[in-house]
Amino acid sequence: MTILQTLISGLLLGGIYSLISMGLNLILGVVRIVNFAHGEFLMIAMYLSFVFYSTMGLDPYVSGILVIACLFILGLITQRFLIQPILDTPDTTKIFVTLGLSIALQNLALMTMGANHMSVRTSYQSSVISIGELAISIPRLISFIVAISVAALLYLFLQKTMVGKAVRAVSMQRQAAHLMGINVKKIYLLAFGIGIGLVGLAGSMLTPIYSVYPTLGTSFVLIAFVVVVLGGMGSMFGAFFGGLIIGLVEALSGVLLETGLKEAVYFAIFILVLLFRPSGIFGLGKGAEEVG
Repeated sequence: MTILQTLISGLLLGGIYSLISMGLNLILGVVRIVNFAHGEFLMIAMYLSFVFYSTMGLDPYVSGILVIACLFILGLITQRFLIQPILDTPDTTKIFVTLGLSIALQNLALMTMGANHMSVRTSYQSSVISIGELAISIPRLISFIVAISVAALLYLFLQKTMVGKAVRAVSMQRQAAHLMGINVKKIYLLAFGIGIGLVGLAGSMLTPIYSVYPTLGTSFVLIAFVVVVLGGMGSMFGAFFGGLIIGLVEALSGVLLETGLKEAVYFAIFILVLLFRPSGIFGLGKGAEEVG
């Protein structure tokens, strides 16, 4: 029963990781930039949820629509005025710009919100569904269901709509897509906005579970990079299943090994994937452009 409970907890934890990673995967796969500030956008989304809750009494699940809209606009502004001007610069420039943005956002949060942990108190945050000896956290179950829904909706958007097909074309070969008449800069703008909007959704789902503080994003973004590399860039289902795998690995490592070793285990997986299958399990493989 302990192992079954661990597997369930790992899957629910993986759902949270999937939700955070899908936005990062979309940006990495389409815009081809490593966004080290992704975790800080998650932190901003959680602070917004907290502010809506403390000032207007809005439940984080209700204010999620407002948070997604705010983060989508923030993503558009970031892409247009910060990322777009550096797209043709060397890789090191892009790394330093997003890393600098990450540090700037952390310090901005520290100045405006302080260093204290802030959390919301909802009636359901400690609620569980009991099935025999098994206990399933309701907020984590909701996040898991939302992660499945987002993966399915993104798949339909990318496969069935003309805009989605244009996004896929740019993610595979941007020069060929440009020659076919696709406005690559607009696709970059849309992809970055959707990617940051998705992390806004993730922030709304995480607010009833975790407290928020200025450096919160650092730990989550490292896991998100592992998930994206494992699942494969540009694959929404890769990000989804990659998140589930890392969630299971973390939960099982905490039970079967020392708790402190769980991070070492999934970072070992991260290195092995880079060595033996750099494109990830569901990656685009040959024919796709490299990041940078």
